[in-house]
Amino acid sequence: MEPSAREPLVRKTSSSYRTFPEGAVKRLDKEYLRSLHNKRLYLAVFAAVLGNFNFGYALVYPSPVIPALEVHPNPALRLDQHTASWFGSVFTLGAAAGGLSAMLLNDRLGRKLSIMFSALPSALGYALMGSAQGIGMLLLGRVLTGYAGGVTSASIPVYISEISHPGVRGMLGACPQLMAVLGSLVLYVLGKYLGLALDWRWLAVAGEVPVLTMIILLCFMPNSPRFLLSQGKDDEALRSLCWLRGKDTDYAREYEQIKDSVRKQSQRVSCAEIKDPFIYKPILIAVGMRFLQQLSGVTCVLVYLQSIFKKTSVILKPEYDAALIGLVRLFSVAIAAVSMDKAGRKILLFVSAGVMLASNLTMGLYIHFVPVSQNGTVANKTLVILANPPAEPTNYITLIPLLATMFFIMGYAMGWGPITWLLMSEILPLKARGVASGLCVVVSWLTAFTLTQFFLRVVEAFGLEVPFLFFAVICAGNILFTGCCVPETKGRSLEQIEAFFRTGRRSFMR
Repeated sequence: MEPSAREPLVRKTSSSYRTFPEGAVKRLDKEYLRSLHNKRLYLAVFAAVLGNFNFGYALVYPSPVIPALEVHPNPALRLDQHTASWFGSVFTLGAAAGGLSAMLLNDRLGRKLSIMFSALPSALGYALMGSAQGIGMLLLGRVLTGYAGGVTSASIPVYISEISHPGVRGMLGACPQLMAVLGSLVLYVLGKYLGLALDWRWLAVAGEVPVLTMIILLCFMPNSPRFLLSQGKDDEALRSLCWLRGKDTDYAREYEQIKDSVRKQSQRVSCAEIKDPFIYKPILIAVGMRFLQQLSGVTCVLVYLQSIFKKTSVILKPEYDAALIGLVRLFSVAIAAVSMDKAGRKILLFVSAGVMLASNLTMGLYIHFVPVSQNGTVANKTLVILANPPAEPTNYITLIPLLATMFFIMGYAMGWGPITWLLMSEILPLKARGVASGLCVVVSWLTAFTLTQFFLRVVEAFGLEVPFLFFAVICAGNILFTGCCVPETKGRSLEQIEAFFRTGRRSFMR
């Protein structure tokens, strides 16, 4: 092994770096990581992920609100099937637009200011929905909160990755997904106990609280040292790293390593550089993971969860299904957070895709083979028309779709949910990180919008089992993609990961 391959984290990374050595995080590395003070780092991460809390809250806002607006006494606010569909799905279009603008904001304003900027459309969106006098104001509010969610989806993972060190980056990288799930759960709780027929507006007012808290806390947090160095603000970058790591630590050596890596790169990626494998390979991997994540069916399952449960006559009261699935998601993301830096990213991706594959296959085969009299349905097309709930199940075979859905959500939340966001922020090169992260968000939410729009049409034309069997095939592809294309980043600094792609060795895809 070359001597440069045995360099610890805090030493200069040689351009001849060839692989991820097993002893890279030993000796001086471990001593340095143990000496760090993480309290301020945790505070900065908490301030940032309040944006993800708000994202999760806004995403599921229609779930308890649509039933209240469908019977609203004011015709100007009453939702029919068409407007209710758009009220739920237009959020994803706003998120795609937010991801598109983040391609510019991340590199112009910086990661922290981009997150703070997202508070403006978010606060305005909640204000519009809380004071809505017509459906137009409701839809505009959904677009604005979706836009804010798209900006934060692209900015927060990058900010967390760039301020974290290898010892905790995996755990902190799971926090955005964790807080998004927590935001959804809080919305479900408030929606259940506030009495929506009168107080649905207060749900929008409550959404302002995490937005205002986030922007106040972020005013006192530092910007990313890597971004500051890329802007030539060396002294400010050093102060930022000192604040994050602690004054009595040997942060200066980590600073020199980051500075050396930034110096090797130009300010922005050019069109000619896109042809460089160092640039396009990590971008293709990150975009591919976001695309496959959405194709696995998670958005469709979450959006049409109650409809799917009614279709399969699950032994569960409709008012408890979303909360139960939310708790499963929260528990699974917590497992991923504590195990990501120990087990590694790839093993969790393999397990996650395998569980989702088995769950989707089970659901598809159950719907196809279980007789109509047992699953309580009249025809597969009844998912689209749910005016009359199915009769109570006569046996416990309907536990199968409930368990399959729970395991699907569990598998997603412990791997392909949080890790795709973390890997996006880890493997993208610094010079293209702002633009490429925005591209990932655009691809993700456009795919989600397309799937949610076509899901019911496919069910009506071919049956409910067809989408689930399609999702199962995609999950099998996720396993192959992970094995062939995704590198293991556990315990590696961002500079080591960039050096890994810069070598261009063929075996990096294995």
